[in-house]
Amino acid sequence: MARTILFNKPFGVLSQFTDSSTAASPSPTLSAFIDLPGVYPAGRLDKDSEGLMVLTDDGRLQARLAEPRHKTAKTYWVQVEGLPEPAALEALAAGVELKDGPTRPARVRAIAEPAGLWPRDPPVRFRKTVPDSWLEITITEGRNRQVRRMTAAIGHPTLRLIRAAIGRWRLEGLAPGRWQEAPAVPPGRA
Repeated sequence: MARTILFNKPFGVLSQFTDSSTAASPSPTLSAFIDLPGVYPAGRLDKDSEGLMVLTDDGRLQARLAEPRHKTAKTYWVQVEGLPEPAALEALAAGVELKDGPTRPARVRAIAEPAGLWPRDPPVRFRKTVPDSWLEITITEGRNRQVRRMTAAIGHPTLRLIRAAIGRWRLEGLAPGRWQEAPAVPPGRA
């Protein structure tokens, strides 16, 4: 039987098991938190992002979650600089033009800071003169740093990015740096 786990990746952790960089101070990797042979990430989450990752030993599930052609929905909580106007949110929802082409339409809504949110280490920079706000953005593709580039395209740079859901799996109740077995999902329903 396939093994699938959910992991809440902390800020600053690479979404791989080894650090292949030649940096003098290597970054922590998944191996600092997960000691399970044979499971691999189903998709990426950049070092500066936090939140839900799915790891599995099921190659078909891994492909279904990671490959853009399968259009698996991924939901993010995004703290942005400034207070986006309705027109900016509508632009995100319709799809914005990035250097590598237009994005697919997204689901976007302004939200309050998510309940039970843990402090980030290091903290997000705070500026008295520039307000910030939270958005919930759901996309069905996964280009490199896509959500960050989307918010920058509407003039509201991302300050903090947390993946809250992948398909029907949700982050709720999973502390940073912790993992748990994923609830069973019927085939084709991830």
